[in-house]
Formats: sequence, structure tokens, C-alpha cells
Amino acid sequence: MATWNVNSVKQRLPRLLPWLDQRRPDVVCLQETKLADDRFAELLGEELGNRGYAFAAHGEGRWNGVAILSKVGLDDVAPGVDGAPGFPDPEARAVAATCGGIRVHSVYVPNGREPDSDHYRYKLAWLAALRDVVAAGPDSAMVCGDVNIAPTDADVFDPDAYIGQTHVTPPERAALTELQEVGLRDVVRDRWPAERIFTYWDYRAGMFHKDLGMRIDLMLATGTVAERVQAAWVDRQARKGTGPSDHAPVFVDLDEAPDGDIGPVVPPPSAPAAKRGSAKLPQSR
Repeated sequence: MATWNVNSVKQRLPRLLPWLDQRRPDVVCLQETKLADDRFAELLGEELGNRGYAFAAHGEGRWNGVAILSKVGLDDVAPGVDGAPGFPDPEARAVAATCGGIRVHSVYVPNGREPDSDHYRYKLAWLAALRDVVAAGPDSAMVCGDVNIAPTDADVFDPDAYIGQTHVTPPERAALTELQEVGLRDVVRDRWPAERIFTYWDYRAGMFHKDLGMRIDLMLATGTVAERVQAAWVDRQARKGTGPSDHAPVFVDLDEAPDGDIGPVVPPPSAPAAKRGSAKLPQSR
């Protein structure tokens, strides 16, 4: 299984299709597709069908948008999150389906923009609604996607650089903790408790090459699923080269790991950890 914020399916198509052919995941959760449902089907339907994927998409024409691709079944598809607020109208930020006996949620959590803003409060309310949906669901479930929250200070390149920013504030982290308390485990961090692992790097200022990133793309699993994890890793290779997303895919292998237990980062980090306080976010320069 994999999750990937592609930051526009249309823009990422030259990367997405070869990646599917190379990695051959059974289930893929996509975020920030930026395509309405009919356009998603028009652009990708035949290509995915030729590769053995059924798909469920829930999207908008300009931003947001989520999808699930599956080779192992796609049943009981549910777009959106029951009870979730809009901003002001409902946004295409979640889709769920049952794939191979697991209830899979592909989520693109609101950014929050600025602490204590209306969009920030919307983010917290949206997470609370997601928590309620997952809590009411089956025992075998996964929540996968861009949660726009770094769970701890260890999940950002330098906590000092994020002072006054969203993604790291106590209310956001508390909302994520409350979601996990319904029985979800952060399976990548479970497997690599002390590793330096990021999934997002700003396009600007060479942040990826300096390895100044954040871990905000998570795969959360209930206990029955988490116990099956054989490997968990971040596909850094997909963040390299021409025209990448600013996010890297995250993988979890259940039951068997055909590529071997290859670790949390592929290839190794491109730079050592920076001295605390020595680097700033590009927008802070």
C-alpha cells in the first residue's frame, strides 16, 4: 500500500504512471489530485484499467481532490467525511473504500493556513469529524494521506524554524492524537522510532537537496492491520528528477515485503541534519 500527495495528477502524469509500473502497489491513496471526477476518469481511467486498477475519485477542478486505486477490490465507496464542516462548502478532502478487507481512507487534511485563523479552526473541526467516522468503522482500517501535521518535533528538520507556523501547534497535534486514540498506530514511526524521516520538502531554496523537510504524510493503521506490517518506508526516489511532487510516496508492505525490508528512506538522506537554528523556512527569509 502507498500514499502520495501528487500535487496535481495532470502535472504529475509523466511521473505517476511509470511509478505505478515500477513499484506496482496493490492499493494507492492519492491526494491533491486537482481534478473533477469526470476529468480524472477521462485522463486516467484507461491507463489504470490497463494496469489492473479500479479507482474511486472525489475531486474538484482547481484544488484538493483525493482518490484510491486498488487491485484488490474497491467496495462501499464513500466520498467525503460525514459531519465534516466546509469552508464554507464541503471540500473534496476524503474518500473511503474497502480494499482487500481493509477500510481505507485517503485523506487530505486542511492546511490550517495560520494559527487561530478561521481555516485553522476548520482544520481542527474537520479532524474531529474524521475521528468520529473512523471510530464508528470496522476494526481493520487505515487512514492514509497528507495530514498537514508533523506529529512531534522529531518530524521536522528544525523545530525552531516552525515557531509561529501551523502543522506543529499543540492543538493540531492534540487533534491528531485524538484521531489515533480511536485505535490507530503510526506504522512508519512504530517501525523506525528514532530515524530521521521526512515526506515533504518545499520546492524552494533547495530544501530537498539539503534534506530540510517534514513528515506530514502518514499511514495510520488499526491494530489488526499494524500487526501485519513487514516493511514501511519513504520512496525518496520519487521526489528526485524532473517535475516531482513536493511530497514523496510512503509505502507499507503487509504480510510480505517483496522488495525486502529496505528501511525508512530510499535512497539515504541527501544531507546530514542541520544544526538547530541554522536554517529557516523559505517564506521566513
